[in-house]
Amino acid sequence: NVGGSSSASISIYNKILHSNVLCPSCTTTDNDNNDEYPSSTLLQCASIILLWFLFQVLLERILPCALVKGAPLPDGSGKRLVYRINGHLSFWVTLLLLDVAWPRWIDIYDGGTSVLVFGRAPMTWLYDHHSTLAFVTILWTILLSTYLYIKSFFGKGLLLAVGGNSGNPFYDFFLGRELNPRFGWEGSTFDWKEFCELRPGLIGWMLLNLAMLSKQYDRLGYVSGSMILVNVFQGIYVWDALYQERAILTTMDITTDGFGFMLVFGDLAWVPFTYSLQARYLVDHDPMLKWPTLVAILGVNVMGYLIFRGANGQKDAFRRDPDAAEVSHLTYLQTKRGTKLLTSGWWGMARKINYTGDWIMGLSWCMLCGFESIVPYYYAIYFAILLVHRSIRDDHMCQEKYGDDWGRYKAIVPYRFIPGII
Repeated sequence: NVGGSSSASISIYNKILHSNVLCPSCTTTDNDNNDEYPSSTLLQCASIILLWFLFQVLLERILPCALVKGAPLPDGSGKRLVYRINGHLSFWVTLLLLDVAWPRWIDIYDGGTSVLVFGRAPMTWLYDHHSTLAFVTILWTILLSTYLYIKSFFGKGLLLAVGGNSGNPFYDFFLGRELNPRFGWEGSTFDWKEFCELRPGLIGWMLLNLAMLSKQYDRLGYVSGSMILVNVFQGIYVWDALYQERAILTTMDITTDGFGFMLVFGDLAWVPFTYSLQARYLVDHDPMLKWPTLVAILGVNVMGYLIFRGANGQKDAFRRDPDAAEVSHLTYLQTKRGTKLLTSGWWGMARKINYTGDWIMGLSWCMLCGFESIVPYYYAIYFAILLVHRSIRDDHMCQEKYGDDWGRYKAIVPYRFIPGII
C-alpha cells in the first residue's frame, strides 16, 4: 500500500521534527501566526554547521602555513605526505572575526534604509540550539563517512589502513578503509583526517564554551569563577593542540588508523558537543564554589598540564632530533627495527605518563561543577575508560611492531600510568 507507506513516512518525519529530544528548538513558534516551523530550524542549524566546516576549510586553504612532512608511510616506500600547518593561526582568526566582524543589517533612517555593520557574534544562539546543532552534526558525519568509504574504492595507489580493510563493510565503514584520504588531485595537501582532527571540532568546542559563558552572563548579570576557569582550562587545551599541530603527525590517529565513522564522528560531533558539558552544566547548576576551592582546582589543572605537555613535548622533540640539546641526555632502548624507545625522563616514569596528565586535566574540569551530581563527571569516567582501552591497544600494537624488544622495554619501564603504582 503505497499511500499507507507514504503516510507512515510522513508521520515518522513529523515526529522527528517535533521531538523534544532530537530537536528541542524546532518547536519555536511564529508570534504573529502561532505557526510552527520545525523544518526551517533544522535547515538553519544544518546550514550553519556546513558553513562552519567550509569556513574552516577556507582558512586552512588561504592563511599562511608551514608545509611539513609527516611520518614515513607504512607501505615501506619511504614517502612522506605534506601537510599545511596553520591551525594556530586559524584559531586566532576565528576568534577575532567572531568578536568584531560578525555582519548584520541595522536600520539607521526613518525611511527604512539599512546598512551593513559588524560586531560581536550572538553566541547565546549556540546555547539555545545546542541539541539541534548536535543532531544535524551527527547527520553530517554520517554523510561524510559515507563519502569517504565510497571514495576508498576508487583512485589509484590508495593506501588502506590495516584495521579498516577487513572485508566486512560495516566494520570497515566504522574504522575507515583509507589511511590518509585527501581531497582533490594527486599531490593535494588537503588531508581530511588531519584537518578534522583539530579544526572544526576543537575550535567549535571552545565556541560552545563561550556561548555557555555568554548565556550565564545574560541570565545572572555576571560570570562565576567556575565558568571562567572551565573556559580558561579548556581554551588553553584547545589552543595547545593547535599550537602543537605538527606533533599530531606522528600520532597513531594519523599514522595507523583509517578515517572512518569512528574518527569522523568523534572529531566533529563527540568532541565539541560532549566535551562542552561542564560549561553547559554550569549555566543551570553552578555550585558557586568559594575561591579556596577554585585555587585548589587550579592547582590540579596546572599539575595535569605540566605532566601532559612535558611528556608530549619531550617525545616530539626526541622524535624530531634525538641529538637536540633538550633531549640528548635521555637514555633509550635501541630496537632491532632501528627506532629508539625512551627509558628516562618523563617516559622512564611510565609508558603512558602523558595519558595520566591528560586525565588529571579532565578531572579538574569536572571538579569545577561541584560535587552534587555525577553528570559533569561523565568526562572523567568516560576518558579513563578510553585511555585504558587505548593503552591496551597500543601495547598490543607495539608488541607486534617491536617483538622481543617491547618486552625488554616493559621490563625497564614497568608502570603504565602512575610510577610505582600502576
